[in-house]
Amino acid sequence: MTPPMPPSLWAATAPPPPATLPLAGDARTGVAVVGGGFTGLSAALHLAEAGVPVTLLEAAEIGWGASGRNNGQVIPTLSRLDPDEIAAAVAPEHGGRDKGEELVALIRDSAALTFDLIRRHGIAAEAVQNGWIQPAHRESRLRLSEKRAEQWGRRGAPVRIYSRTEMARLTGTDHWYGGWGNATGGRINPLGLARGMAGAAIRAGAVVHTGSPVTAIRQAPGGWALDTPRGTLTAERVVIATHAYTGDVWPGLKRTIVPVRSYQMATSILSDNIRRTILPEGHALSDTRGDLYFYRFDENGRLVTGGGLILPFGWDSRIRARITERVRRVFPQIGELRFDYVWWGYVAGTADRMPHAYELAPGVLSWTGCNGRGVALAVALGREFARACTGTPLRDIAAPVETRLRTIPGHALRALGIAWNVAKLRRLDARD
Repeated sequence: MTPPMPPSLWAATAPPPPATLPLAGDARTGVAVVGGGFTGLSAALHLAEAGVPVTLLEAAEIGWGASGRNNGQVIPTLSRLDPDEIAAAVAPEHGGRDKGEELVALIRDSAALTFDLIRRHGIAAEAVQNGWIQPAHRESRLRLSEKRAEQWGRRGAPVRIYSRTEMARLTGTDHWYGGWGNATGGRINPLGLARGMAGAAIRAGAVVHTGSPVTAIRQAPGGWALDTPRGTLTAERVVIATHAYTGDVWPGLKRTIVPVRSYQMATSILSDNIRRTILPEGHALSDTRGDLYFYRFDENGRLVTGGGLILPFGWDSRIRARITERVRRVFPQIGELRFDYVWWGYVAGTADRMPHAYELAPGVLSWTGCNGRGVALAVALGREFARACTGTPLRDIAAPVETRLRTIPGHALRALGIAWNVAKLRRLDARD
C-alpha cells in the first residue's frame, strides 16, 4: 500500500499532482530514474526534453520525501562550507579540469537554474525570487559574512554585504547584526515544484510511475533490471535519486548519509499590518547559527519556520514551545502566535558536509549529501545526471564523480551522533 502524503502546509496548498499509476508488468526504457524528488524529476525532465526514453519510479507519491517537506528556501550555497573550502575539498586531478571550481560554479548558478526552470514550464510553485539573506547572529559573525560575500563575489555571484541598519530594514527586527545575501535566491512551495516538474516531465515524454518501490536493481542483458512489487523495468542506465530516504536499493549507499530530522512549521495567516513589518521585501532568510533560525512567508501570509531537537520524543509539543519562544523573541510585533501546521522530514547529512556524486557501476549514477541545502542543488545535479545519460563523459559534467562510496564509520550509532551534533552546534552558537 502506498503511504499517504504526510500532512503539511505544502500538502494543503500545492496544486494536485499529475495522474500516475504503479508500474504493472514488464517495461523497457533508456534511463530508469529511482525517486520522485527534485533530483529524479529534474533528471527525468531534462532527459525527456532531450528526446531520451526515460521512466521514473517513485515508491510513494511525487515529492513524498524531503523534496515535498522542506522549508522551500532556494539557496545557492552549501550550509557550512564556503567556495574556497569546497574547491579545496575536491582533488584537482580530473583530466586537467579543476572540478572543485566547477562544483562551486554549479552551486553558484543552482538557484537561477531552478527559477528559470519554473518560469520556462509555468510551474505553480509560489515562486518568489527576491533574494536570500543570511544575517549574522553575533557581531563576531560579521567576519564570516564578509568572507562568504568576498568568496562568492570573486566567482561572479550577485552578493552584497548588509549593515545592521540595512538588515533590520530587510528583516523587520534588530535581532541580527548585519550580514550578507545573494540576489538569485528565493522561496517556493516545494511540493508544488515537485508536482509541477512531474507534470512538465510527463508532457515532455517521460513516463512516471508512483506507488512503485524498487526492491532490487540487478544486471540484465543490455543494462539493468529494476524490480517492483508489480513489475520489472529494464533500462540501459539508472539514476538513483532517493537521497535522505535511501534504503537497501544499492549496497552501502544508505551508509554514506545520516538522515536528520528537520521540523517545519507554519503560523496562522498574519494580518496585513504585521505581515508588512516582517521580511517586507519577500526575502528568504536563514542565519549564521549552526542550529539555524530560518524564516520565509508563503503566498497567503503565513510565516514558515522550524528548527531542530536533540531528541525526538514528544516532538510536537516540544518543537511548538521552542519555536514559539524563538519567534516571539525575534519578531515581537507578532504578539499572540499560533502554528496551524507542524511537520517533519529527513535531510541527508554527510561526514564532511559535502555533496558526493557516484558512479555505482557502469551506467548507474547517484548522489548524497544535500546537508540542508538540497532544493537548488538537487535540481542542478539532476540536469547534470541527464547530461551524463545522454553521452556527456562523466569527467565533463559539472560535479566530480567518485566510484568509491564514502561510507560513514559507526553508521549504526548515527542517532547518538545526531544528538551530540545538535547539542554541540547550540554551544558554538553562543560563542564568538
